[in-house]
Amino acid sequence: MDKAEFTLEFEKPLRDLQLRLEELLAASKEQNFDVSTEAEAIRTRLEETKRDIYTHLTPWQRVQLARHPKRPYSLDYIGRIFTGFQELHGDRNYGDDQALIGGTAFFNGKPVMIIAQQKGRDVKENLRRNFGMPHPEGYRKALRLMQLAESFKMPVITFIDTKAAYAGVGSEERHVSEAIARNLREMSVLKVPVIGIIIGEGGSGGALGIAVVDKLLVQQHAYYSVIPPEGCAAILWRDRKFSETAANALKLGAKELMEQGIADEVIEEPLGGAHRDPDVASDAIREALERNLKELEKLSLTKLLEARYQKYRNMGDFIDPQA
Repeated sequence: MDKAEFTLEFEKPLRDLQLRLEELLAASKEQNFDVSTEAEAIRTRLEETKRDIYTHLTPWQRVQLARHPKRPYSLDYIGRIFTGFQELHGDRNYGDDQALIGGTAFFNGKPVMIIAQQKGRDVKENLRRNFGMPHPEGYRKALRLMQLAESFKMPVITFIDTKAAYAGVGSEERHVSEAIARNLREMSVLKVPVIGIIIGEGGSGGALGIAVVDKLLVQQHAYYSVIPPEGCAAILWRDRKFSETAANALKLGAKELMEQGIADEVIEEPLGGAHRDPDVASDAIREALERNLKELEKLSLTKLLEARYQKYRNMGDFIDPQA
């Protein structure tokens, strides 16, 4: 772990061990004495601590990992997994939303349409990307591109990574709720295979607006929730300090999403998170995409649409008070 590397609170024991190892090796080089036994003991303890931390993460820690500033974003994966990505712009009604990007690309030599939420790495880019929170025109652009994909019989692949849709005055004036609702309706009957991948945050309707899919894949340390934990805490407890409590209650982790029948597959990440080795994380996504796309392409259009309908019709538990 690099000394300058961003460290989450629960990762501090790893940072301390790494610093101790670096100091020991520096002293050894300076004073020319053998510390191989001591160094190996620290390395062993470092690996054991790392495995213990990352295999016993709490829901709130997973949320923090999903928001890690070094975590790969959509464009990082697109560049590694696809070829010939050609970004398309604008919703043909209002403007172009850089928080939600899309365009054509090739996956294993076959054309696909990519729809993705994109965050920024620095202040300037985050302002341009609106911190990954799409406006109504972003969802309308996404719908335009999905309908274009349908015309050319191209599968649609969405990358989901947003806290929520933008809820500012302008967004409300341009009817963000209607834009999302229309996407839900139109995606439910889209006549091509649709695969969604949650790569970081999957918050609220902002995520759902591009997540009505045939197969929903979620990375191991990503989350998907009706509301971000801070928002839930602010509503239920009137205090964001209860965000950890909210995260526990929301059942938003990959494992819980599988148990509830919301996610179809968990994509494993490198130990410590996707930012530790983006190439390995990309390979895992590529393999999952290839396998699921082959499965969906075998279905007739009638079976594809029926399976999608049943997928969402059977979600959740319903209680009849009359029974």
